[in-house]
Amino acid sequence: MAARAIVVAFSLILALVIAGGVPAQLSTGFYSHSCPGMLTAVRSVLHPAIARERRVGASIVRLFFHDCFVQGCDASLLLDDALGIQSEKNAAPNKNSARGFEVIDAVKAAVEKACPGVVSCADVLAIAAEESVVFLGGPSWEVKMGRRDSTTASFDGANNDIPPPTSGLANLTSLFATKGLSQKDMVALSGAHTIGLARCTNFRDHIYNDNDIDAGFAKSRQSNCPRATGSGDNNLAPLDLQTPTVFENAYYKNLVQKRALLHSDQELFNGGAADTQVRSYVSSQEAFFKDFVEGMIKMGDVAPLTGSYGQIRKNCMRMN
Repeated sequence: MAARAIVVAFSLILALVIAGGVPAQLSTGFYSHSCPGMLTAVRSVLHPAIARERRVGASIVRLFFHDCFVQGCDASLLLDDALGIQSEKNAAPNKNSARGFEVIDAVKAAVEKACPGVVSCADVLAIAAEESVVFLGGPSWEVKMGRRDSTTASFDGANNDIPPPTSGLANLTSLFATKGLSQKDMVALSGAHTIGLARCTNFRDHIYNDNDIDAGFAKSRQSNCPRATGSGDNNLAPLDLQTPTVFENAYYKNLVQKRALLHSDQELFNGGAADTQVRSYVSSQEAFFKDFVEGMIKMGDVAPLTGSYGQIRKNCMRMN
């Protein structure tokens, strides 16, 4: 009787898997047979784009962060406004800020040409983020794939779940924890700010009103970011003053010297629980790279759509 019950239970599980009722798992070899030319197609478009404008690499890494923090890593960020969809692109953390969408669209088009209807936009974004880090001098890792694309977006989620640049250490830790990411992951993943630029509107308060900032550094940033709100809001400054287009550990050296551009970044080294970890990354770029890779893999696992859930969009900007 017990043996028969086991057989019946196994048959039910098998039926659910076949029907798509049980989510599939992500894997590093997901497209090895269905789209063996996927990586070549990605690189054929992505690498020239970053070579033309190295900031694009940082922008794509940021897109991956902002996508995974809202509904999971499902390419919901890439959807434009449509009937029933209020695009996450227009939410406060992304509007006039998130960029690189056209590069992802071009990468997706190249992948579609190689393997029509096989590779999701969510996976294209995931591999593009890894390739961007590597192109700019950072570590590589095996990207798990098998994600599918959402048929929804969350404007409110984008406004509420993405950590703002005004965050303190406790708020940063809490927002990352809701995604299953530890404070250690948060400090390591924040190292992505070793590349890229930020807008004056996001660092104005820090350079004029905070005390935990080097006075000379604050003055130099003020020269291109007027105090008055609405004046020079979109003026840009590098997140890493020394090497904003090279992925390395200089970001953490800036924190120790009180030269973080964003309030939220300086919070990682401000007499709190993260200080020791920051110092360890100053001493060892290898340690930073190791923890960054672990954090990226964990973040890539946040609530993916798999199996029969979602769809494989042909065009990342809209549903099929």
